[in-house]
Amino acid sequence: MARKKTNTNLPSFDELIIPTVKALLKLGGSGSVEEINNYVYEIASISEDVLQIFHGESETIKEVDYRLAWSRTYLKKFGLLENSSRGIWALLKSDIDVSNLDNVEIVRYVREQSKPLEKKIAAQTSTIQIEKEVEEEVDNSEEWKSRLLNILYNITPAAFERLAQRILRESGFSQVEVTGKVGDGGIDGKGIIRVGGLLSFHVIFQCKRYKGSVTPSQIRDFRGAMQGRADKGLVITTGTFTREAIKEATRDGAPPIDLIDGELLCDKLKELNLGVATKLTETVELKNEWFLNL
Repeated sequence: MARKKTNTNLPSFDELIIPTVKALLKLGGSGSVEEINNYVYEIASISEDVLQIFHGESETIKEVDYRLAWSRTYLKKFGLLENSSRGIWALLKSDIDVSNLDNVEIVRYVREQSKPLEKKIAAQTSTIQIEKEVEEEVDNSEEWKSRLLNILYNITPAAFERLAQRILRESGFSQVEVTGKVGDGGIDGKGIIRVGGLLSFHVIFQCKRYKGSVTPSQIRDFRGAMQGRADKGLVITTGTFTREAIKEATRDGAPPIDLIDGELLCDKLKELNLGVATKLTETVELKNEWFLNL
């Protein structure tokens, strides 16, 4: 599978620092992680093969995205970026001249300024702290997402369609039906979503319960099946979507198709408390240095 291979064209996190700044400038100075990453893919000319390499044993985090999290963290510590609790990253200066930025200098500066004044602790302290911040951004929930996706891979297609139906109902859709007719162009169900109590949109959805990526040809086939039958389309998968598939889903002049990949599916199940329960636990931390200083 694509997630197991390596690729010499995979850029390092420091090589992605300048493209990250360029992406934010293109976005007008701020953007979500998804928006920033999508622009970096284009600016850095990252191929589809590289985008299909996943981080470690992860089923949801791409290696490029993991490295981009490092890039953003270094830029934040360098004083060029800030991020809000809502996951929006923004440039602290609007007049940044990219030609004056040096990724090597940025990395060196961050590591140097993170060193303690008393050199009792080695330089790796800064790297450990940065790694902690990166791990927090990519979310320690990665493990539960992988386990949840493994569960979803093993339920029946019919059960997955019923799960999609439940998600849509819980999200405010009405008249949600699972059709799943053979030879119906891949249409698994339909529903109606109302906006502001005034407008309503007919939506048809397709469920793809497998590992791997949905391709642009599959999006085109689904769009062909929905022509004249709905206002919008929705594809729900436990896998991912290729970059070209995402572009095809939002192509100008064609009926729009919304996409839910495995990671977003996990987040939605957690948000709706469907098969996923969140518990607050107490964490006890021992401070060895406090005792040593008695």
